Amino acid sequence: MTANGTPQTVGTVARIDWVDYAKGICIIMVVMMHSVLGVELAAGETGFMHAVVAFAKPFRMPDFFLISGLFLPLVIDRDWRTYLDRKVVHFAYFYALWVTIQFGFKAPAFAATGGWPHAGYLYLESFIEPFGTLWFIYLLPIFFVVIKLTRKVPAPVIWGIAAGLEMTHIATGWTMIDEFCARFVYIYSGYLFARYIFALSERARSQPLIAIAGLLAWAVINQGLVSLGVSEWPVISLLLGYAGAVAIIIAGTLLARAQLLNALRFCGEHSIVIYLAFFLPMAATRTVLLKTGVIADIGTISLLVTIAGVLGALAIWRLALSFGARFLFERPIAFWIAPPKPRAALQPAE
Repeated sequence: MTANGTPQTVGTVARIDWVDYAKGICIIMVVMMHSVLGVELAAGETGFMHAVVAFAKPFRMPDFFLISGLFLPLVIDRDWRTYLDRKVVHFAYFYALWVTIQFGFKAPAFAATGGWPHAGYLYLESFIEPFGTLWFIYLLPIFFVVIKLTRKVPAPVIWGIAAGLEMTHIATGWTMIDEFCARFVYIYSGYLFARYIFALSERARSQPLIAIAGLLAWAVINQGLVSLGVSEWPVISLLLGYAGAVAIIIAGTLLARAQLLNALRFCGEHSIVIYLAFFLPMAATRTVLLKTGVIADIGTISLLVTIAGVLGALAIWRLALSFGARFLFERPIAFWIAPPKPRAALQPAE
């Protein structure tokens, strides 16, 4: 680490513990949101987990994008071929692969309602309109390219435009446009303020009591604004997004300092693995629990579906590695456009 707390070069230092904890929190919140809302939609009622999802809504995606921008300063000046390989082709490979896998499960239902030509059209459309849960890795490469293209533009100009786009709450109905406008400010802030974010983490690590007090204050304020129904108002939504992202960073730092919940850190280390594969165990568990009626409480079902989504995704990953299907989570060298490191024939999804 350098004096200001930022890592020196990619691959020369060990993984940063608090980043993995923070990513673990993020990915579990994402799985939770899809699980809870899916169960509630299918059941036609809400449970106690709905309040947890509502609490996390202001910061669930802002923190993920902000963390995604933290290490961009280390690679932003790479040549375009290498940059595109690591930041665009990498994610494009996993998007194309997993959108095809998801369609393999959903195509029969699409065909039953509109015929197989309609299902084929929807599949092709998924390369323009991101499909289902995969919109995050569809949008990341676009963000990475925009940041590199604009790196010589004065940062206050880019940040001001990005903040303005977030506060306008643009809703065109096209995922790429709407989510770009809503999320770009956070990934750009991660890139722009990386050194200050790492310094903040170091301060939280050295002053844990103050950090805990700050987390408690944030939780009360966040819950209060959510309860009042103003959390999505312009300016407030931006401030809550930043505050929540900082809170997750501090929480990750404190967990790393205490070496608690190592399972959470493991989830963070494999967050993209979980993101890619959780849809299948989530949907299967939801269907089984709702149809069998073994458990009546919707909140409990939602919680179990969330757990199944996370653990099931990790189980799929381990099975893939055991049975030689590493290509599901590691990019084969045939899909590189820039020379890989000598040790790697595949590049993990992370």
